[in-house]
Amino acid sequence: QVQLRESGGGLVQPGGSLRLSCLVSGGFFSLYSMAWYRQAPGKQRELVASISRGGSTNYADSVKGRFSISRDNAKRTMFLQMNSLKPEDTAVYFCSAGPVSSPNTYWGQGTQVTVSS
Repeated sequence: QVQLRESGGGLVQPGGSLRLSCLVSGGFFSLYSMAWYRQAPGKQRELVASISRGGSTNYADSVKGRFSISRDNAKRTMFLQMNSLKPEDTAVYFCSAGPVSSPNTYWGQGTQVTVSS
């Protein structure tokens, strides 16, 4: 059984930084495509960043230059380093994982990120 668990969310002031982690248990982590999504109140879930099993990355325009996605296959963990945070980054952040044919097969429960002074 594959399980994803996010951690690292919290309350931060504008301009601050947070590092999210997504620990994956079960399954074949090194073969998975992985991604971070976020969902703000009243809005649809949106893709923040993705990383392929080979390490290729992709970012939403709204976070380019501020966020960085990475993965550590030995630790079965994906990360999202978030810098220069803005109030509009406030959302619940979810990680997803899955094979190339179905990259969003598995989801975590989410971690709240609140950017406010």
